[in-house]
Amino acid sequence: MTGPRFARRQALGLFASTSLAATTPAFAKAGGPLYKDATAPIDLRVRDLLGRMTLEEKVGQIIALWSTKAEIMDDLTFSAAKASKAYPNSFGQITRPSDRRGAPNGSTQAGGVGARWRTPADTVAFIAAVQTWAVNETRLGIPVLFHEESLHGYMATDATMFPMAIGLAGSFDRALMQEVQSVIAREVRARGVHLALSPVVDIARDPRWGRIEETFGEDPYLCGEMGVAAVHGLQGEGKTLAPGHVFATLKHMTGHGQPQSGENIGPAPISERELRENFFPPFRAVVKRTGIGAVMPSYNEIDGVPSHMNRWLLGDVLRGEWGFDGAIVSDYGAVNELDTIHHVQPDLQAAGRAALRAGVDCELPDGLAYRTLVEQVRAGTVPIEAVDTACTRMLTLKFRAGLFENPWPQKDYDRLTGNVEARALALKAAHRSIALLGNDGVLPLKPGAHARVAVIGPNAAIARLGGYSSIPRQDVSLLEGIQAKLAGKAQVLHAQGVFITRSEDRSVDEVLLADPARNRQLIAEAVEVAKGADVIILAIGDTEQTSREGFAANHLGDRTSLDLVGEQNDLFLAMKATGKPVVVCAINGRPPSYVTVAAQANALLECWYPGQEGGTAMADILFGDVNPGAKLPVTVARDAGQIPVFYNRKPSARRGYVFEEIEPLFPFGYGLSYTRFEMGAPRLSAPKIGVGGDVTVEVDVRNVGDRAGDEVVQLYVHDQVASVTRPIKELKGFERVTLAPGESRTVRIALGPDAFTLWNLDMEEVVEPGLFDIMAGPNSRDLKSVTLEII
Repeated sequence: MTGPRFARRQALGLFASTSLAATTPAFAKAGGPLYKDATAPIDLRVRDLLGRMTLEEKVGQIIALWSTKAEIMDDLTFSAAKASKAYPNSFGQITRPSDRRGAPNGSTQAGGVGARWRTPADTVAFIAAVQTWAVNETRLGIPVLFHEESLHGYMATDATMFPMAIGLAGSFDRALMQEVQSVIAREVRARGVHLALSPVVDIARDPRWGRIEETFGEDPYLCGEMGVAAVHGLQGEGKTLAPGHVFATLKHMTGHGQPQSGENIGPAPISERELRENFFPPFRAVVKRTGIGAVMPSYNEIDGVPSHMNRWLLGDVLRGEWGFDGAIVSDYGAVNELDTIHHVQPDLQAAGRAALRAGVDCELPDGLAYRTLVEQVRAGTVPIEAVDTACTRMLTLKFRAGLFENPWPQKDYDRLTGNVEARALALKAAHRSIALLGNDGVLPLKPGAHARVAVIGPNAAIARLGGYSSIPRQDVSLLEGIQAKLAGKAQVLHAQGVFITRSEDRSVDEVLLADPARNRQLIAEAVEVAKGADVIILAIGDTEQTSREGFAANHLGDRTSLDLVGEQNDLFLAMKATGKPVVVCAINGRPPSYVTVAAQANALLECWYPGQEGGTAMADILFGDVNPGAKLPVTVARDAGQIPVFYNRKPSARRGYVFEEIEPLFPFGYGLSYTRFEMGAPRLSAPKIGVGGDVTVEVDVRNVGDRAGDEVVQLYVHDQVASVTRPIKELKGFERVTLAPGESRTVRIALGPDAFTLWNLDMEEVVEPGLFDIMAGPNSRDLKSVTLEII
């Protein structure tokens, strides 16, 4: 037997054998090269290996293959002969081995979201075959680094899809975030991948931006805390990988979440002070508190300088001030965009020079500009030292990952992926990510209390997973979740109500809203169904087309209006007109300004994209098996004209409008429960501290309702008078607590100097003496305070 099928079986045999390590050359043999000695210090191994490499081999280590995978494959199967011919000096990295981009008949969609996925077995076989070639058939035997997307789950078939990032942030639960990310890491690593392109810690201040769903919200402190938890979950403690972990990639540095006009990759006209006070802190927190492996610059420009050639940003700040010593990897296509979009470089070669000079160590996804570096070094336009530096950092990442000792997929990868444990965690995460925003007492529903329950709407019968998702082993829609919950207890009725878009394929470029005439017919049909029900559960919101990453001029995802698109408001009003209670489940990736719905719904749940188990989770909450306790990680605008609107505004902001309300639809940190809590005023361990001192804040919280529930104690700080203007409040601590009926707890949160620092007139980070309001409450609006003096 010959051909692709035999090659695939051969590769699978390698991965499934008793000892994959047997194919690796023996380490630490007497007289062997130092870089193969696993007991030697990493810096010495890197230095030894670099000294043995040719210029071509060094450049090979800082490029990747994506569309160029076609050069090393026969259909889905890796070809060692083709690889040796196309890349005699090897290559450093492969972009997303789980998709077949670049293979015959592969999708041409940017981002690979439309690509024909490899099966898990094909992915593992491909990775094992590539590593066998790299280790045994290249001159130096340097393993290949593979990376994958893992925003809210491994973006590959059969992997577990958790709630979208913005929903996970709304849990206000660090431990949950770390647990979720550790499962993601386990599933990614099992297939032989060592680098994940997450988390996103951009603070998001513009809900028109389609990528807001990828973020942890608007607050620097919350984004930093969730970012640190995510990185610890993905790669563990320290700077070397333990089994079952992958290196994380911190992205996108920075200003990405407040682009001009709300359009993806638009300029971020942000001052240095604003960067240091709001946009830098989440990145700095992760760099300082974790062993983060990689950082990815943002597509946008700041003060006229695109991030991928910003030496101040990547060199002076990231590597200099913060001491980052990992790898800087480019965003996809961002290096050549220095030429094609930003027009700050005249051609591909110049773009490569500029990025390398700024400190970008590896160009993703294909290394088109960096492939010119061999000729440029020989021509004297690029110093060899710059290539050596980038190559050193990428090799260091490989040594820290343990690739030279074990580059192989795991034999039990299938058992470790999408298993019962992971599905249970996805359900738990969905439970803790859904926020109750309104309730006149209709919720929780009681199974069997209503003979007929209508489940209506465009998001009722489909499991919306959001962007950067693949195809999990299972998913549960809201309709399926309610049908399972009410089996034998009530009749579940269903109607589509409206369609939002004409297609459900999130990879398509052109987004076409559904036909209004057809939707009016569907609304009439839904009314007839609703008339026969006792209660209506209405599932509305977004699709993966109406809010998404706008990665190209012909593939847009940003919006001007924040209200529900299409005829969804008409559907809601038609449901209200039936006189039946209407419970709204908003399923979306952006916080919608659904003023009509918020004012008139009997109950409103913000579900975000709740992941593969979302249907079960929503049903559990609707029928009272789970008490919702999530909070909003963003301020919800009442109207797009309020943008930017965020809670930590300056005192001079938001004086009012002539014809509209000033207050947002919902404040940051807001979320209700089926029980009631009382929260006391904060108490201080000392009324005065020094500029370098600490204070502990105590807050008493009591469940005064009749069922167990969760509350999030939120702690805010305000500097009353300072040398530069300060926000009216800033989140500096939080803790989610679960309390039984009648139970009380004292939450203690320590505040150190970091909670009180500012950047003064001389752009120095200091704590200024003065009076500080220490505020505590269940959200950013309803707060009680005490005064702290810093002397």
